[in-house]
Amino acid sequence: MTAILGGGIGGLSAAYYALENPKLGPLIIYEASDRIGGWIKSNRSQKGILFEKGPRTVRTHGPPGANTLRMIDDIGLTDKILPISSKHPIAKNRLIYVDNKLHILPNSVGSFFKVKSPFKRPLITMLWNDFKAPKVIKNDESIYSFVERRFGKDAADYLISPMLCGICAGDAKKISVNFLMEALFEAEQEHGSIMKGLLKTTFNNKKNNDNVFKKNNKPINFNVNSVARSGKERWVAWGLQGGLEQLPRALAENLLEKNVDISLLSKCENITFKSDHVELNTNGDTKKFKHIISSLPSSGLSKLIEHQHPELAKELNDIPTVNVTVVNLQFPKNNILPINGFGVLVPPSEKIPILGIIFDSCIYPQKTSTVLTVMMGGAWFDEYFGKNSSDEFFLNTAVEHVKKMLNIKIDPTDFHVGILNNCIPQYVVGHKDRIKRIHNYINQHGLPLSLCGSAYQGVGLNDVILSAKNAVQNIC
Repeated sequence: MTAILGGGIGGLSAAYYALENPKLGPLIIYEASDRIGGWIKSNRSQKGILFEKGPRTVRTHGPPGANTLRMIDDIGLTDKILPISSKHPIAKNRLIYVDNKLHILPNSVGSFFKVKSPFKRPLITMLWNDFKAPKVIKNDESIYSFVERRFGKDAADYLISPMLCGICAGDAKKISVNFLMEALFEAEQEHGSIMKGLLKTTFNNKKNNDNVFKKNNKPINFNVNSVARSGKERWVAWGLQGGLEQLPRALAENLLEKNVDISLLSKCENITFKSDHVELNTNGDTKKFKHIISSLPSSGLSKLIEHQHPELAKELNDIPTVNVTVVNLQFPKNNILPINGFGVLVPPSEKIPILGIIFDSCIYPQKTSTVLTVMMGGAWFDEYFGKNSSDEFFLNTAVEHVKKMLNIKIDPTDFHVGILNNCIPQYVVGHKDRIKRIHNYINQHGLPLSLCGSAYQGVGLNDVILSAKNAVQNIC
């Protein structure tokens, strides 16, 4: 019998893959809240507007993207896919906000040869700088330092820093390049230049990815359904009709049909490892299990095991997280945005509390309104908001900056404010080594414990699903 802790996309995916191994059954998922889905949450307002509190699109890139699409087909969501092609404006138009102005990032070959504000020189010269910059042998460094060293300060300030605000609400000066952008780091270490390394590996992009395309040691035929369609139609991302929460809901229904027990309002209070089993205490009730798969935040798991394994608990607890405030806004007119695009990101150097604004109604057009999602705080949450800010304060802050940044003259008529506490792990320099120490400790002590989730393999939804697959497949 296997217990899975957490009913977010990581825990649900772990159960989905665990069904392939009869030795792991029966399966039970323990979820502390009254709903499944974790940070994936699609809400309908009283006026019927769809507000996404978490992710709203999923990338198709690489084996992780293909792996998720295979799951989508398998659980019956194929007909609900809303594809986004490479020709869509949101795939082409990415904006940053610098010096009180919106700037479109270079999005064509020609634009790489021109000086485009806020950059002081053409991007092609930054790429050329990478060919000339000397190789520096390092175990790890911040993404900001890495990019500044290889491409220059403009690239670090106006490309990578706002990108990190969007990816993990983090500070590029603290986030590990060896973990979050491992391919770029290894390109320099192995080839002396990022561009040289990427050019050489372009023709060998299946390296180290064979395991993703296997199921029960047999190649999966991806020449069907969504994976083939995504390639043929050049998707860059996709969403789902009714919001992305349709994914965990459909996944849960699939699991229930296959006799997986999903126990809501069941908070795990303690884990005790015995010589031949694991004892799990939930809501005052203790049960025995052969194996535990945890998709809990690392700090949450830390509290459950610290009485027996303080060293492991400390490593888990030392993974920092950030809070993000998400404010959804609906304006009663369409076509009020200055440009169609995915949204706008704000470099930390601008010293405003906004991480970015997502143009939801450009992704999924509305007939009579404009819908936006404002992300605030992240690594700078305490600096800008402290610990006692109200929903009203967050709303007013969001509306004030949206109207100024996007030159919107009208007020929103519908909104929702949500504070996502400790929602995104921060992959600070040395994170990859920390994860190795965590897995080494578990293996050396023979603990019947597997880990999945955004803390261990990456922040994206595809990464979380793949981490669950890998965790299950590594159970002996």
